[in-house]
Amino acid sequence: QVQLVESGGGLVQPGGSLRLSCAASGFTLDYYAIGWFRQAPGKEREGVSCISSSDGSTYYVDSVKGRFTISRDNTKNTIYLQMNSLNPEDTGFYYCARFPSRSGQGWYASVLKYYYGIDLWGKGTLVTVSS
Repeated sequence: QVQLVESGGGLVQPGGSLRLSCAASGFTLDYYAIGWFRQAPGKEREGVSCISSSDGSTYYVDSVKGRFTISRDNTKNTIYLQMNSLNPEDTGFYYCARFPSRSGQGWYASVLKYYYGIDLWGKGTLVTVSS
């Protein structure tokens, strides 16, 4: 069974924090990059952040820089997304996805925008930021 399973979503007040997890099974996470994507109600899906497999480089879209942190724990085969200073615009379903690692920052930025090379998605976890 090859899959990604997200967890950690829930209801949080504006300004609060959540940590999402993306657990991989059926394959070794060491050989893949992982990205986080989200889809707000009535909006198109957008890339949020990703982390490479080769050197652990991380990338973020401008709207979450300084607030979100992506990390990898290969011993647990798990990717995390720490989300701080949440606001209502962060509400939505959050998905993790698998894609091949490549050299260069431009590749990871392109994956977040165009979903290049993605071959596996999780089913998502819901984050609701509301007072």
